[in-house]
Amino acid sequence: MGSVRRASAWLGLVDDGEDDRYYDDAGDGYAESPEPEVAPWVTDPRIQVPARSAADDGRRIATVTPDGFRDARGIGEFFRDGIPVIMNLTSMDPADAKRVVDFAAGLTFGLRGSIERVATRVFLLTPADYKVLTTDNGHGAEFFNQS
Repeated sequence: MGSVRRASAWLGLVDDGEDDRYYDDAGDGYAESPEPEVAPWVTDPRIQVPARSAADDGRRIATVTPDGFRDARGIGEFFRDGIPVIMNLTSMDPADAKRVVDFAAGLTFGLRGSIERVATRVFLLTPADYKVLTTDNGHGAEFFNQS
């Protein structure tokens, strides 16, 4: 059943058993969008996985908001696969957050990446083949000044 036909049936404009000669899937010019693919290894809603097209192009960044040190493994798996990781540790207690930062520092050192603090208790882990551009020279600082 074509998408126009289904929409018409849902709105009650046509019966499901009516003649199909006006509705064909091939002639409406619209392809139905496939179901989005879900990464089978990610079951945690706090981990956001990018779209498949971004994964195919190698343009992916993982955002992880761990609850405890047990979530550090997911950070390591993303980073080991060459995916930059943003770690948001604001919801963790300070002792566990320190352990995760120590783990991430060792991870980046071992894989020749880098770790950079982006905000209070938010860190960016980048693999060796990425370069982070910053504006530490003071240019553009007035643009983001909210005071």
